Amino acid sequence: MKVAVLLESRRKNWQELEKLCAQIESRRSRTMAPASISRFATLYRAACADLALADAYQLPPNTVQYLHRLVGRSHNQLYRSRKFDFATWGRQLLVDVPRNVFHDGYVRFCFCLFWGVFLLSGFLALSPAVWPAYVDQLLGQEQIAALEEMYSNDAMFSGQSRRTGDDDTGMTGFYVWNNTGIGLKCFAYMLLIVPGIYITVYNAAVLGGCFGYMARPEAIGRDNFFEFVTAHGPFELTAVALASGAGLRLGMSWVATCGQSRTSSMQQAGRRVMPVVGTMMLLFFMAALIEGFLSPSAVSYQIKASVAIISVCLLLYYFVYLGYSSGAGDATG
Repeated sequence: MKVAVLLESRRKNWQELEKLCAQIESRRSRTMAPASISRFATLYRAACADLALADAYQLPPNTVQYLHRLVGRSHNQLYRSRKFDFATWGRQLLVDVPRNVFHDGYVRFCFCLFWGVFLLSGFLALSPAVWPAYVDQLLGQEQIAALEEMYSNDAMFSGQSRRTGDDDTGMTGFYVWNNTGIGLKCFAYMLLIVPGIYITVYNAAVLGGCFGYMARPEAIGRDNFFEFVTAHGPFELTAVALASGAGLRLGMSWVATCGQSRTSSMQQAGRRVMPVVGTMMLLFFMAALIEGFLSPSAVSYQIKASVAIISVCLLLYYFVYLGYSSGAGDATG
């Protein structure tokens, strides 16, 4: 009987818990004060204990059933699943991510570094009159010969020798793994700053040198080279620059802590670089799809060039237009 009296004295708490459940169910929980939410959790735990007592002492069935319903109802509100908020995700994808990437000084630096070295190396490789020995010193005769041999097979790009659909799918998976690995390598080395800058400059110089050399009229396999690399190039090369920028920000966070502990500084930088890393991996994935299915196909070069132009326009719209129009936000150099 003492247990029955104790539980009866707690009926006011049950009624208060019912009111809070009704308030949450009516979608007014967004206006609830933190104290009310804490009170709801406390009352829920107490109701669970009351239910255990009611079951153990075999109190009247109506009391036990009431507590079962109350505890179940409260549990559903406390641990309810949240619906996918399209507005929130849309804002993050179309406002927050491009804004943070565009206004990130480390990403800007790595982007200018990578593309500046890439274009300069391509120009020097294309113009032997400026630096006659540049290509030989950068790539070496063996790598040049291997590059020309790789793209000298006209059958691979004329439709006479095509991979099957399963082969395309398998190669797409390989490109995802390989390309993302290149990006993660740039990202990881950038944590040490100087080695990362060296790797970024080296990759940009080699890639630019290959493009520049293969653009020469006398290069063997010139047409096949551009048949293969044009379509997926914009996404892939941009992803490499993003990887370097994300790694540099994280690497600098343990050097320039701005008065924080190194752990706190790196944790804050980690949250900042997550959108950049996610965007980088998405670009690598899209580049791999194009490289696996479209780049080796026998479709006309005009279509592949159109895909490249559309890709460039999408990148400019997303990172430059949306990033600039969204404002500076909280991203600083």
